[in-house]
Amino acid sequence: MLIADDNKQIATILAEYAKKEGYSPELAHNGEEALQKALNKDFSIILLDVMMPIYDGFYVCQKIRQVKNTPIIMITAKGEDYEKIMGLDNGADDYIVKPFSPNEVMARMRAILRRIDNLNNDLFSSGSLSIDIQNYIVKVNGEVVDLTKKEVEILYTLAANKTKTFTRENLLDSVWGTDYFGDTRTVDSHIKRLRLKLGDEGSKIKTIWGVGYKFEN
Repeated sequence: MLIADDNKQIATILAEYAKKEGYSPELAHNGEEALQKALNKDFSIILLDVMMPIYDGFYVCQKIRQVKNTPIIMITAKGEDYEKIMGLDNGADDYIVKPFSPNEVMARMRAILRRIDNLNNDLFSSGSLSIDIQNYIVKVNGEVVDLTKKEVEILYTLAANKTKTFTRENLLDSVWGTDYFGDTRTVDSHIKRLRLKLGDEGSKIKTIWGVGYKFEN
């Protein structure tokens, strides 16, 4: 795993806890170093501080997401809600607020990796829409659609469970995990962007008024 934080004391403490979890952690103390390591090596998961020298965590996360789907937990400043929103919008899987307990960080990591393990590796197709969840590739009429990691996971969750109507809380739990305490409006904003990006195929994501969302062929 990669731990990117310019506070060397925090990074070292997290590394010690990660070793107890069976990881071989690597450290980075600025955004440039973090980005180089993330792009040049495959990590199981990345802990990424927002405020770092050279490149901030948002930029690093965005650049990683252009080429990799490595799980990323953003580390944000206390009370800065905009940082949490920006991190998730840039493709982070979760965020954790300073000050934090290292045990909580390890628990968040385990939860994210469990969710990923629970995703099927099967291809899903419906009409001109296809979803390769293993490689996070979505195509419409054979053309790749540029979706974020969370957008792919939301789409797959809905499409693979066509008989189920998901409340916003269901989707938060399924995609972000039960430890996520964000606003359900996060789901609405992701659904809105999904529909726009998918074009005509986006109409398969139905709003069930007063309940939530459902995928229909």
